[in-house]
Amino acid sequence: MKHLVAPSILAADFANLQRDIEMINNSQADWIHVDIMDGVFVPNISFGFPVTSAVKKHALKPLDVHLMIVEPDRYLKNFKDAGASGITVHYEVCPNLHRTVQYIKELGCRAGVALNPHTPVAALDDIIGDLDMVLIMSVNPGFGGQRFIENTYKKLRDIKELSSRKNPNLFIEVDGGVDAHNINALIEAGANVFVAGSSVFSSPDPTAAIAGLKDPKPFPRS
Repeated sequence: MKHLVAPSILAADFANLQRDIEMINNSQADWIHVDIMDGVFVPNISFGFPVTSAVKKHALKPLDVHLMIVEPDRYLKNFKDAGASGITVHYEVCPNLHRTVQYIKELGCRAGVALNPHTPVAALDDIIGDLDMVLIMSVNPGFGGQRFIENTYKKLRDIKELSSRKNPNLFIEVDGGVDAHNINALIEAGANVFVAGSSVFSSPDPTAAIAGLKDPKPFPRS
């Protein structure tokens, strides 16, 4: 599977959001990553249905919606109606995770489950066969621009091994601190979908930054 790149609009310029969405449309990006934060599950608030719907009006790429919220089941249909192609919920807030995953699929969306840095991959052993995607958080969720957590490589290898036995077509997404310096190592560890925020939108040429993630050049290992 050729790896996918999903720029996160959390790092975009919200005063020029249409411009930044059109940049992604015209780039080599595959998805548009939309981070939804509620100020309860994570210590930050981002945006909700109106902004997601506004993004969808201009987006030519699928919306990869990541719900960092408590009680996500209450809002799944709202985000589907707002334009989500894929919806990812957090393991840590879903007491009936199988039911939640099945509902996402019933809505016609790709169903993903995210794991925070402290949550072990083994927690997904009984449900991984039902998932379309697992999202490994490589930073603590809530804010962009954080330092990459090195244990992510081990978690990616673990989820790759688990998926190879139970769900070989699984999308394995990584979110947080992804850039041109570590993407090759992340691919080697097993990731095949990459969320990139600061490394794209802080670049003097975001389109070129996305191209660099799609076709990464080797960097010497430190």
